[in-house]
Amino acid sequence: MKKIALYLLIFSALSLRSQSQTVILPDSIYSGKHGNFHVQGVVVDRANACVYFSFTDKLIKTDLSGKLIGSVTGFIGHLGDLDFDDNGKIYGSLEYKNDAIGKGITRQLGAKTRNEDGFYIAIFDGSRIVRPNMDAEKEDVLHTVYIREAVRDYAATVKDGDKVRPHRFACSGIDGVAFAPAIGDPNSAKKFLYVAYGVYGDTARSDNDHQVILKYDVTDWKKYAQKLSQDKLHHSGPKKPLEKYFVKTGNTRYGIQNLAYDPYTGNLFAAVYRGSKAHFPNYDLFVIDGKRKPVKSYIPSENKKVKVKTLSLLNTGPKDPASGIRGWYFKWGATGLCPLGDGLFYISHSSKDKDGQQQSTIHLYKWIGNDQQAFALVE
Repeated sequence: MKKIALYLLIFSALSLRSQSQTVILPDSIYSGKHGNFHVQGVVVDRANACVYFSFTDKLIKTDLSGKLIGSVTGFIGHLGDLDFDDNGKIYGSLEYKNDAIGKGITRQLGAKTRNEDGFYIAIFDGSRIVRPNMDAEKEDVLHTVYIREAVRDYAATVKDGDKVRPHRFACSGIDGVAFAPAIGDPNSAKKFLYVAYGVYGDTARSDNDHQVILKYDVTDWKKYAQKLSQDKLHHSGPKKPLEKYFVKTGNTRYGIQNLAYDPYTGNLFAAVYRGSKAHFPNYDLFVIDGKRKPVKSYIPSENKKVKVKTLSLLNTGPKDPASGIRGWYFKWGATGLCPLGDGLFYISHSSKDKDGQQQSTIHLYKWIGNDQQAFALVE
């Protein structure tokens, strides 16, 4: 009897009403094999029963069985994390840069290395993605908005101790994106776009132990949005974000890879590649408390303390006694983390086959969030 009740509970949680039919989300969805670059993010379109995967140089659209519906290809930059706005448009981070990552991408694609660095939010109309290999530049499926603040920090040089180092706040670009209410006001109906920096994991730096998150109101972004032109990057975007937040997590490798707002808990989930500084716990997963308002604080930058607004980590999970930082060791999430409601998430398990083809299977997890465990696999 208990098993029947559990099955009914899971069925209820996973059943979606879409006009005249009920769609059940499966326990797992396989992306298929999609080239040499690993998956960066995933979102599920519950209303239209489809899934979007970003595979660095392409966006893949499948149905809930994993069958390919369409794709957007031709990117010579780095397409990262994904999320939906309230109108069903897909927002993804998009980078063009000449560091080791950027040069590696263009080299593998056989493309010409760019001379200009540029960071964008790519805005896709998923309803127009109807067949494979739709050209990112030539077809009317996406527009881009320039993220000027991140470009400025990436281009800056700073003094750190007796060294002059590139990139303010160790900014390596942008990656994690999420729509969420104002932090500290989780019951607000209005949602904002939060864009997380990539952060270089240089263990010799003293200024890269905070995550950086920009906040934008995208209500009027139509005036900035332009079609993608990779031969001539445009600079159309807001002059500055509404807010710039900092979160002390300790060192990570390339910052927040996946940022996701979970309405069930009211919190922002941040999945990272584990850092390497020995005096930090170097967790894989952090949760930002969406109910606690930002506070004014000071962080180190350019050999001084600068006044900023900081966000708080959730007061649960394993706590590092030395730093006070809380988080979880959790292998998955940095390549895809998608809240579904009711404490359920799809989380990407990325892998590659013996021929080097990258793939992902998203698995259904239940949020546990106690002092020992972050998630439990739904089986």
